[in-house]
Amino acid sequence: MRIAFFDTKDYDIESFDTLVKEKNIEVKYFESKLNIDTVGLTAGFDGVCVFVNDQITKEVIDKLYDNGVKAIFLRCAGFNNVDLTAAYGKIHVYRVPAYSPYAVAEHAMALYLTSNRRIHKAFNRVREYNFSLSGLTGNDLHGKTVGVIGTGKIGRIFINICKGFGMNVIAYDLFPMKDSDINYVSLDSLFKESDVISLHCPLTPETTHIINKDSIALMKKGVAIINTSRGGLINSADLLQGIKDRKIGTVCLDVYEEEGSLFFENKSGHIMDDSTLLQLIAMPNVLITSHQAFLTKEALSNIASTTVDNMIKFFSNELNSDFEVCYRCGNQEHCAKKRNAKCF
Repeated sequence: MRIAFFDTKDYDIESFDTLVKEKNIEVKYFESKLNIDTVGLTAGFDGVCVFVNDQITKEVIDKLYDNGVKAIFLRCAGFNNVDLTAAYGKIHVYRVPAYSPYAVAEHAMALYLTSNRRIHKAFNRVREYNFSLSGLTGNDLHGKTVGVIGTGKIGRIFINICKGFGMNVIAYDLFPMKDSDINYVSLDSLFKESDVISLHCPLTPETTHIINKDSIALMKKGVAIINTSRGGLINSADLLQGIKDRKIGTVCLDVYEEEGSLFFENKSGHIMDDSTLLQLIAMPNVLITSHQAFLTKEALSNIASTTVDNMIKFFSNELNSDFEVCYRCGNQEHCAKKRNAKCF
């Protein structure tokens, strides 16, 4: 099997190289992202391995199919960047549903702790021998109400972390967990009652811009918002206005809805055209990291092993399709997965 890897960085190559050699998988690493401009590079490959900002549109899928590509292997959990409807019947799509939920949940709390206690500001001051404490006052987490949107594996781990700080946890999910001790409330109630709101849900038509001017209007003055999931969950213009209106007190972002051409790249020598991101970065109460929540040694190892396992199972025609995704998954009475088979 020959696999083309796109949007690869040094840490991707380090985590995959030994495994693919052991399994006799021939690979070629491309630094560029997979999109309509680069899809021509896939000619002669059996599969492609992609990441969160590769754009797998209908046009790209048609080209992949014409080039003989049989499968798309996502080295991530999210698949909102793949047109699953266009892929069905042509190209199989596999993902890594749980590489390290701890990594993402821990990063979400790290962002909030850093911002709340002004650790990043204190670090810079001390390096300049400025030992003043003015402007570094934070808030206790104990007793505060945190609203968690999305109670999958990452959301539940984040809930446990919050409980460890003595926080009161409320949650919202389109599909609440049965027989759990999670205190589910309506979405409006979560917005109204939370001191801190953390997003841990996938990006779907139902969750796109779940944080917007209307939801912000319901929130407490000084609310903190954390997003380590997908940038499109937040309407960035509305978020920025909420900060300017002094309604939102703290923002911690590891994702941004227009991050595709920015995150994972060194843009330090370039002029930034995205005025919304520029303003967010300039805000003293906004802390942004560039989609690094997943980036732990354990997560990279799990991503590599699961992705390679997906490749081997697919090309050896094993029926196990646990990690295959398609637009029908979970919605059809006669879904192929229920018969322990590939989706088509």
